[in-house]
Amino acid sequence: MSDPMDVLAPEHRRLRIGDAWRDAASGATFAVEDPATGKTIAEVADADVVDGLAALDAASRAMAQWAATPPRKRSELLTATYRALIERTEEVARLITLEMGKPLAEARAEVAYGAEFFRWFAEEAVRVEGRYNTAPAGGYRVLTVPKPVGPCLFVTPWNFPLAMGARKIAPALAAGCTTITKPAGQTPLTMLFLARLMEEVGVPPGVVNVVTTKRSGTVVSALLADSRIRKLSFTGSTEIGRVLLRQAADNVLRTSMELGGNAALIVCADADLDVALDGAMVAKMRNIGESCIAANRIYVEEPVREEFTARFVERMGALSVGHGLDDGVDVGALIDEASVTSIDDLVTDAVDRGARVLVGGARPDGPGHFYPPTVLVDVPDDARMLKTEIFGPVAPIISFTSDDEVIAKANDTEYGLVGYVFTRDLQRALRFTEGLDTGMLGINRGLISDPSAPFGGVKQSGIGKEGSHEGILEYLDLTYAAIDLP
Repeated sequence: MSDPMDVLAPEHRRLRIGDAWRDAASGATFAVEDPATGKTIAEVADADVVDGLAALDAASRAMAQWAATPPRKRSELLTATYRALIERTEEVARLITLEMGKPLAEARAEVAYGAEFFRWFAEEAVRVEGRYNTAPAGGYRVLTVPKPVGPCLFVTPWNFPLAMGARKIAPALAAGCTTITKPAGQTPLTMLFLARLMEEVGVPPGVVNVVTTKRSGTVVSALLADSRIRKLSFTGSTEIGRVLLRQAADNVLRTSMELGGNAALIVCADADLDVALDGAMVAKMRNIGESCIAANRIYVEEPVREEFTARFVERMGALSVGHGLDDGVDVGALIDEASVTSIDDLVTDAVDRGARVLVGGARPDGPGHFYPPTVLVDVPDDARMLKTEIFGPVAPIISFTSDDEVIAKANDTEYGLVGYVFTRDLQRALRFTEGLDTGMLGINRGLISDPSAPFGGVKQSGIGKEGSHEGILEYLDLTYAAIDLP
């Protein structure tokens, strides 16, 4: 098999600004490592403020022409991007695995998921509509005209290096906005590949700019302070989201924030346990558990707790751990050493407070950032892992005896991104739907991400929606004209 880095030539490991691939103005670079080995796989340009502002110059210059581009043309370019990603799935997937660590099968699934945003918003691009109607009192007409908000800044995370960028870039371009993407420093290569792909299919210069940097705070702050940026979309931690919201307030920017989660997965005694187990494995272990919508706390009703736990432990213990490019691997490497240390600390804290580990629970020796699939029981309410995102392959199981009890526990968090409920009782499912403080809910299903559905949370899990028809509205302003017509 060829080297996965062969798909991204050295000249495309630089900054994508306007019509050029360029080095950072300072000439600085930083290393990207394979988390499964800890070895450097590439050097990419390390941008500073001057580079970020150059990208904004390019996005601003391209804005008027792109906004005036016919919606059908924008749609065709998004469709071409979708097709190019699907045609090159294997190349993109191997690149994702190499820089992020997830198994190749999951990387392929991310390519399919990310590509679908381009197809979905290609279809939405030609359906942006205003309205014209008679004012209720008569005498004039009401005209509403949707317009692109302007140049957008995207700050994307490392856990889905293609899909999280696609989820932002696709609706922005469909609406007629130009973009600057600042990918995570751990995983910049996939976004650079996407920029190259969009260049190849004919997206005009300046519409998609990519700025890679290890100096994220400095570069992003400078861009947010410039009045030409009109929209910020961020996916990442609630802590960083709060900082960015404060900075965005100075220029009263439109913002979309997809922030942290602490998802409760609830298994009722009347659930189909086969369905619940399948759903719990997906909700917990998709993307190695490194997902904001991962099941963080698993609540199981007491009559089925023992059976569910035994079967879940068996399935978690059967998962194979290794390099994501190797055949048969189910669980790849975590993103970095800090992530492994954080997860290990959460497990240690829970055990010190009385929890028992049924499988896993100890980091392995050797190179790479690995942690085994882990299940804990008897986890007390004051354990830190119940209050924060675990972001890894660790599952605490807690019993419950009533719906009111488990709803109260599930809602006892600052987060409100997603929840999961397994029950065969329709009325019970509806009570959970109304009772849980979440922006999304999986009913008898462990996978809820879909480009056609509105993705987003409540409370401190975020602002706005991504995907679906609502997703394109995040990139449109509305002008209202009152037209005198007696």
